[in-house]
Amino acid sequence: MSITVGSKLPPATLLQIGGNGPETIALTDKLVDRKVVIFGLPGAYTGTCTSAHVPSFIRTKAEFDKKGVDEIICISVNDPFVMKAWAETTGAKAAGLTMLADPAATFTKSVGMNFTAEPVGFYDRSKRYALYAEDGIVKVFHPEESPGTCEISGGEALLAAI
Repeated sequence: MSITVGSKLPPATLLQIGGNGPETIALTDKLVDRKVVIFGLPGAYTGTCTSAHVPSFIRTKAEFDKKGVDEIICISVNDPFVMKAWAETTGAKAAGLTMLADPAATFTKSVGMNFTAEPVGFYDRSKRYALYAEDGIVKVFHPEESPGTCEISGGEALLAAI
């Protein structure tokens, strides 16, 4: 069962590359007393994720800032090295987006957004979604029906909903 509006986001430990290599990030620390956007996607360097989803949040970052959003976080079932490189090549890092790895899909499974597509080699990947949370409580949740589309989970659609 996936999360819904009104759900409290579960605690999770995610990864990112810091100055001394991989660092653990407690998601709860990023949520307490903050307004946060989280978007999840099937994978770094994949088509729609790279050409549509991440760019939609780069384009709308300033507008989210104006609405008081403290941080925009992208979570993908990849390793932190891939997420770091992808953040640099897409311009997400320069735009101020936070790119976090969920390598074992622990967070993704805990919010019920995992899927497997064996023909393309995706095992326990993230469905495409975007959410807005205040103090860890989901206020807006936009899951896509298909992992290959980025319509209601894009930056513009989420921005219009908050």
